[in-house]
Amino acid sequence: MTHMQLVQEQKGDGITFRVHALTHVTRYSASASGELEETRQMDGRFTVEAQLHGSGVLIEPGAFQYSHGNIQAKVEQQAKGGFLSRAIATAGTGESAFATRFTGQGKVWTEPTRKHFIIAESSGAKGDDMILDDKAFYMAQDTMQLGTHTHNSIAGALSGNGLRQPKLSGKGIFVVESPVPVSEVEVIELSGNDSLIVDGDLMLMYSASLNVELRPLVRGLRNAMRSGEGLVFMISGQGTVFLTPTHRNLSAATL
Repeated sequence: MTHMQLVQEQKGDGITFRVHALTHVTRYSASASGELEETRQMDGRFTVEAQLHGSGVLIEPGAFQYSHGNIQAKVEQQAKGGFLSRAIATAGTGESAFATRFTGQGKVWTEPTRKHFIIAESSGAKGDDMILDDKAFYMAQDTMQLGTHTHNSIAGALSGNGLRQPKLSGKGIFVVESPVPVSEVEVIELSGNDSLIVDGDLMLMYSASLNVELRPLVRGLRNAMRSGEGLVFMISGQGTVFLTPTHRNLSAATL
């Protein structure tokens, strides 16, 4: 039997998301009564549970593991130009994508993975839409819509994120896949009087209400070569930015 430890939970209207950490036995010992006791610790893998009680969930294709209860599944096409990271190999192709929609009463479980998960909520208010990193979308309540955001700047077409990025809109709760734990995600609120410059590799998601330009850190080819920096996000306006500042260090440590 698989043992799990609950690490995050978020309840929405007719749906509950839970992130579980898988655990394994590290030691057996005898209790005072003579019964065998287990000492367990997390093994670095996580899974997401979606409990449906009146609402539905959209899950990225390939992430489903099993369901229990009175659950119906249907593959649905998302908005033209929308995409999920496992549905389209190349960002910015403009192709249509598909998501698996689960409805009914019961629980849906996803495949264990060593990626981390973050549960978030959108009010559905104007300006509360979120632009996600290409590989970040994992699941969302089916009251939300998954589409694309197109960067109009020339620099945006040349960035590692491509010309298009996933966009989540509508009211509901959703789950994003993160390269770092939720405790290492930095949330920055922009008031409209300040700005933010950040390496695109560290962007997890940001408010669609923000003004975002993808371009070199410094203008001019010679200056860009001297700086050693590639394209960066130039962000202004009012909204929220979610960063993964420890991601690069974690990646470098594995080399």
